[in-house]
Formats: sequence, structure tokens, C-alpha cells
Amino acid sequence: MIKWILILLVVAAVAGLLGFNSVSGAALTGAKVLIGIVLILFLLVLFGVIAIAA
Repeated sequence: MIKWILILLVVAAVAGLLGFNSVSGAALTGAKVLIGIVLILFLLVLFGVIAIAA
């Protein structure tokens, strides 16, 4: 999932430099949503609410 966040951030940066503001905004919004999901999952694992099988 971190890979997708980085891809979306790169797409947003390149689109912003080329002047495609709507594409840049959409990619940035997608990255923000994924960052939120990763943060929530990390906190749940940290507090032991969900356990990831090793």
C-alpha cells in the first residue's frame, strides 16, 4: 500500500508541474485517503486490536 501512496504522490507532482491541476488534485486526494487507511491500520496493530499472523 505504501507503494501506491508513493506512485500517487509522484503522479500528483508531475501533473502539477505540467499544469494538470484536476489530475494532480485527484491523485493527491487518493494518496491522502491511503495514508489515512495505513495510519488507522498501524494504530490498530499497535494497540493490539487486530493481530497480524506471522
